[in-house]
Amino acid sequence: MAAAVGRIYGSRLLKNNPVSKHLQIGSFSTTKSWSRGKKALYTSLGILTGGTGMLIYALEKSLQAGDLELHPPKLPWSHSGYFQSLDHASIRRGYEVYKNVCAACHSLRFVCYRDLVGVSHTEAEAKAEAEEQLVLDGPNEVGEMFKRPGKLSDHMPSPYPNEEAARAANNGAYPPDLSYIVPGRHGEEDYIFHLLTGYCDAPEGLILREGQYFNPYFPGGAISMAQALYNEIIEYSDGTPATQSQLAKDVATFLKWTSEPEHDVRKQMALKVIFIFSLFIAAAVYWKRHKWSTLKSRKIVFRPPPSPPKL
Repeated sequence: MAAAVGRIYGSRLLKNNPVSKHLQIGSFSTTKSWSRGKKALYTSLGILTGGTGMLIYALEKSLQAGDLELHPPKLPWSHSGYFQSLDHASIRRGYEVYKNVCAACHSLRFVCYRDLVGVSHTEAEAKAEAEEQLVLDGPNEVGEMFKRPGKLSDHMPSPYPNEEAARAANNGAYPPDLSYIVPGRHGEEDYIFHLLTGYCDAPEGLILREGQYFNPYFPGGAISMAQALYNEIIEYSDGTPATQSQLAKDVATFLKWTSEPEHDVRKQMALKVIFIFSLFIAAAVYWKRHKWSTLKSRKIVFRPPPSPPKL
């Protein structure tokens, strides 16, 4: 009786079950449709990401350069290498250019006279430069403001008391502060050099307002700053010929230093770090080979246990 019941149930289990088959087909179709949906989703995301990247790139290019705007070409600066320092003689000459030409309109309100010490001037020279300026201080014992000779701790003074006075003196244009102008412009010091030496006549059809000049390196081409550098406009204290390109090169180097006063120290620190880490890496490699050589060169042999002695 039990054998008969077993044969009946066995035969039923071996038969095709339409319900289970329907469930298998349904799960297969669901998996297949889900895989197609994932492919479509990933494809859409890829197209959207690529299109967004191309749009951003196109917008960046359209904002960086117009029909009348030029990209500043790269110049072989002496400090552009990974381990090259700034030209400190050029920094000193650039300070002279700023003091005699640029300081009439532009400020350096984030630079102190003490920052010049050990970079381009001695302490006595920097103190003499500071004392040439009269700095507003106070109040005194009677509550009044007064002017005193500058000190090393004073910031370089602004040519205007406030922004409104600066705009009124420049036909509505505000001369920017030059402390961090280099990293704030596309092209950095290349832009500063080409801007100062790139003045030319405006092309046909371009109308400039009164007080504007054409410079293809300035965004839009129309700039309110007149050409400031000419040959022999100043006389360098070290006797270097003051050509227009030399003046632009020196003031661009000076402004590079004002924006990155830690430039040389950072590169010196990089050299020290590379040297010290080289010693550490060499020691670590030696220790690794010494510590693990016995383990990596050993040979492991698995031997069967000895058979018991025969009686």
